[in-house]
Amino acid sequence: MSKLLHVAASPRGTASESLAIADSFLAVVRDAHPEIDVETWNLWDGSLPEFGPAAAAAKMAVFAGAEPTGEAGDAWAAAKAAFGRFAAADHYLFSVPMWNHGIPYILKQFIDVVSQPGMVFQFDPELGYTGLLTGKRAVVIYTSAVYGDGSDIRFGVDFQAPYLNDWLRWAGVTDVQQVVFRPNLVSARADPDRKAAHAAARKAAHALGSRPDAAATYRTAI
Repeated sequence: MSKLLHVAASPRGTASESLAIADSFLAVVRDAHPEIDVETWNLWDGSLPEFGPAAAAAKMAVFAGAEPTGEAGDAWAAAKAAFGRFAAADHYLFSVPMWNHGIPYILKQFIDVVSQPGMVFQFDPELGYTGLLTGKRAVVIYTSAVYGDGSDIRFGVDFQAPYLNDWLRWAGVTDVQQVVFRPNLVSARADPDRKAAHAAARKAAHALGSRPDAAATYRTAI
């Protein structure tokens, strides 16, 4: 049985557009792909470790070829456990609302916790970084309220999708699909775009049973 991990970055529960779209995706997965085990990691549930001074010291020790000990060792063990939970999945679903033109800080914390040498990446002084999470697939749900594709800069700039998409590529996950719901506050298309986004999520979920082209985007303007 393969596994899908839903990394949920919104704290808004039933009021969240990204979580609602994720629910549409997961309903299809559970119905159409019973061979896929589904787990949700709510990043706000308190299980995500901090990445502070001890963890930073541990990371630099590992870079230097040393074994972290003491508080650094404990922090490193917590980071390894978080990475293990993440790496155990074959498929990923990220539900990501836009915060201040970017991603929620809790998702950045998640990225900083799991992005460790020998886990997410390896580094060579001549060749640079190599992502280690190869052979996995990801679907990312991007939502925003004010920003909309093609909107005036006064309504925001997209540092949300470029950042997360590049992190996934850097980590070795190159089969990435996007479901985008960005109606913009001033748009009259919020309701039809919302329906289209849920339909796009269901389409992406069905596609888990095939091999779609990498970097496909299921946009709402259909």
